[in-house]
Amino acid sequence: MKRHPAKSVALHSTLIAASTIAVFPVVWVVLTSLKPQSGWQSTELKLFSDPTFANYTQVIGGTRFVRWFANSLAVAGLTTLVGLFLAATAGYALSRMRFPGQRPLMTGFLVTQMFPVAILIVPIYNIMAALHLLNTYGGLVLAYCTVAVPFCAWMLKGYFDTISPEIDEAGRMDGLTPFGTFWRLIVPLSRPGLAVTGFYCFLTAWGEVAYATTFMVGEDNYTLAVGMQQFVGQFKAEWGLLTAASVLITIPVGIVFFFAQKHLVAGLTAGGTKA
Repeated sequence: MKRHPAKSVALHSTLIAASTIAVFPVVWVVLTSLKPQSGWQSTELKLFSDPTFANYTQVIGGTRFVRWFANSLAVAGLTTLVGLFLAATAGYALSRMRFPGQRPLMTGFLVTQMFPVAILIVPIYNIMAALHLLNTYGGLVLAYCTVAVPFCAWMLKGYFDTISPEIDEAGRMDGLTPFGTFWRLIVPLSRPGLAVTGFYCFLTAWGEVAYATTFMVGEDNYTLAVGMQQFVGQFKAEWGLLTAASVLITIPVGIVFFFAQKHLVAGLTAGGTKA
């Protein structure tokens, strides 16, 4: 059925307006990062104002940004690996095995998502202090896993449900152990679901502020989200440094998304095809 020209104009106008609204903040941050101090402090509204890379030079060479970047990359990478392994094995067990307390465990995974971070900081802090994990990257990774693993396990459970149990039976007939079946047969078939949950684990750790601020002490141990707070003073903020750092922070996320994007749609929708 051919669409009326007026409807086409209205549709495309709406899409263009929505795209502009979505892209404008990103463009504004990039342009602000290229302005000198006189440009972003000016009361005049200008898109371009003597473009310069001075803010990027100052962030990289004049602050601890590189160290914070390395800390965040290490924490986010470990959170992704540990969280993905725990979530995948838990999701597979919930999908394939029947054991006492299975349903309460699944309910518990959902309930943990209802608690705000502010409520969880104190008990997790006490646990970390008792285990002598405060101000360590391992403790921060475990804290992030408490957020990422329950959601990812539930999501992967739904994805594993879409894979035929006959594959598991074939693995057992070939002499594989349950873990061997999971690792050799199920994991290769679950790349879309693993890509989505891995991306979620990475984002959970990459941009988190509350846990990192509470558990980490000392500039050398800061992650990016905490370190960037140094650019905000009591009376003013260094918007040039903040925007330049923000642009640099998006690069790893963009790279991870680039490699995971082909699996994202399949991974997000597959879990809903079977109860």
